[in-house]
Formats: sequence, C-alpha cells, structure tokens
Amino acid sequence: MYENDPDVRNDLFQEIVLQLWKSFASFRGEAKITTWMYRIALNTAISGFRKQTRHVKTEDLKELHLNISDGWADDREEEVQRLHWAIRQLSEIERAMIMMALEEVPYEEIAETIGITQNNVRVRMNRIREKLKKLMCP
Repeated sequence: MYENDPDVRNDLFQEIVLQLWKSFASFRGEAKITTWMYRIALNTAISGFRKQTRHVKTEDLKELHLNISDGWADDREEEVQRLHWAIRQLSEIERAMIMMALEEVPYEEIAETIGITQNNVRVRMNRIREKLKKLMCP
C-alpha cells in the first residue's frame, strides 16, 4: 500500500527482503520473529515513502479509472480498488495498522510493532475504520 506503481512496489519488496537479510544477525529474540519482520518492513517502507514525498508525485489515470459494469466480479474489483485508494489516503501509521489488521495480525502484535498499547490500537483501529467508511462512501 505504500506504492502504486507495480515496478516500484517490486523494488520496495526487494529492499524489504534485503533489509531483513542484513538485519537478521541483530535479531535478539525479544519479540516474535513476525513482529520483528513487520517492524523492519514498516521502517523500510516508510523511509522509502518519505524519500518519494520529496519528489512530485503522479498517478496513473488507468488505476484511478473505475469501469461501470453489470458483473459481480467487476463490482467486487471496483470495491477493492476503492478500498486501496481509501487506504492510500491514510497516514503512514494508519496504513501500517490497517494492513496488519487485514493480514489478521493480532492487536497485541500490532501494538508491539507500532510501539503503542493494545488499547490504543483498538481506539485507533475504530477511528481508521470510520475514516475508511467516510472515504469510500462520501
């Protein structure tokens, strides 16, 4: 969700894998391996995102174009596209939290990864859901 362009998204994925590989020796086992991996991936994605925000950002109009169709599959695809668009409107931390939630990461692990309490995760997730609802149904 930190990149729209598939080629740049693949580059980001490779950068995350590289950072995980380089950082593995420093893994101390104080947290779950998945939490540690999310933290590395999140930091890599955010640092890449921050570098990009210094440049003029453009979007491919093909991705923003929504086709109107009678088919259920097309409607489902349109919903997924709108959800992706709405998620891209969130802040970096909100995006990270919702992506972990969509991957069914437990709130405990989200809290540990982000560095906040579980209760704060619950409150923020409720706010994020409300924000997404407003963005998707104006």
